[in-house]
Amino acid sequence: MKTSLKDEFLSTLDGKKAEEILRRCVHCGFCNATCPTYQELSDERDGPRGRIYLIKQMLENGEATEKTRKHLDRCLTCRSCETTCPSGVEYSQLLDIGRQHIEKHVPRSLPDRILRYGVTRILPNASWNKVMFRLARQFTFLMPDTFREQIPPEQRSKSYPQKNQNTRTMIAFRGCVQQTATPNTVKAAKAVLSHLGIELVEVNQEGCCGAINLHLSEHERAVQQAKRNIDAWWRYLEHGAEAIVMSASGCGVTIKEYPKLLVESPYYRERALAIAEIAKDLSEILLAEDLSQLPLKPSDEQIAVHCPCTLQHGMKNKEVYYEVLKRLNVVQASTSEDHLCCGSAGTYSLFQPELSQQLLKRKVEALSEGSPEGIVTANIGCQLHLGSKAQVPVKHWIELIAERLEG
Repeated sequence: MKTSLKDEFLSTLDGKKAEEILRRCVHCGFCNATCPTYQELSDERDGPRGRIYLIKQMLENGEATEKTRKHLDRCLTCRSCETTCPSGVEYSQLLDIGRQHIEKHVPRSLPDRILRYGVTRILPNASWNKVMFRLARQFTFLMPDTFREQIPPEQRSKSYPQKNQNTRTMIAFRGCVQQTATPNTVKAAKAVLSHLGIELVEVNQEGCCGAINLHLSEHERAVQQAKRNIDAWWRYLEHGAEAIVMSASGCGVTIKEYPKLLVESPYYRERALAIAEIAKDLSEILLAEDLSQLPLKPSDEQIAVHCPCTLQHGMKNKEVYYEVLKRLNVVQASTSEDHLCCGSAGTYSLFQPELSQQLLKRKVEALSEGSPEGIVTANIGCQLHLGSKAQVPVKHWIELIAERLEG
């Protein structure tokens, strides 16, 4: 694609990156075939190719409009288009650049600004999250149906059989929403890995991965969150921790991409590169171990497996995920449209509720084709979103495995 971006913008790191990404696009349109919003709306401007043109136009002529922002806001950042693209266009990076640019030039309405401010300050904070969920459960009768359904019931604390003969150490990344909404996820991961001789330790100084702020154009806040986490983890890594284990793929893909986020901070970027190498999704950790050591009770329960977009399109770990579940003898029910997003997409369900619900309905129907007795996923956002509509229990896959441990 030929570009003529403004000189003052081209002199910046974002400008250079945007030009590089734009020039890779060959207008083929393969991306639209796997784009969830294009499938629903059939509008070229609500597919990756159309959004690329809108961003290109904006960066060339400097004109940012509310119409352009509307179509960029509708993007889920699911990255299905990146999996499909034959030219390797890094669409999600271009979208973040475009969103940051338009935020600076087109003011949002006061209610929108207040909502976005609240989301970027409350959701990334685990303590505030806990308070928010408690209050929300008390006052659900005041909420519209769409929001009421998204408030998760308080998860009852569970205990799982553990083996206390660990010879290795890894860091458990708890996340901000996961540790308050579904604390059993990390408990289950600890129990399962203990049978493989691995101790998962929690780092109290860590915080949000930065994904929420990053995708809502709070770039500097995301940078500070990444630096804080790197500082918190580093001394554990120096003392022998082998990996950072991520049980929420939405956090995982952001942490893996810390080197891109910290490109202007050489000290932190060097450490981020090391962290990106050892940050692993939980499925990757298990695939590398001898799973015959796990004392699992047999089960013929039919389970629909949902692979989050961040795991299959962001981290490219779809095959690892399915292989681990196969080795753990999870009976997988038939599903369809596995490449399409469920509509959760971080905070998307809050800001685009109507479209999010359309995608959720379609995804629940696709997961229910084989009449499963349960649904498993690998990301907290997807888990809560699917759980609001599914007619069967929805849980993190590691909880399913922990519940089958003997003893």
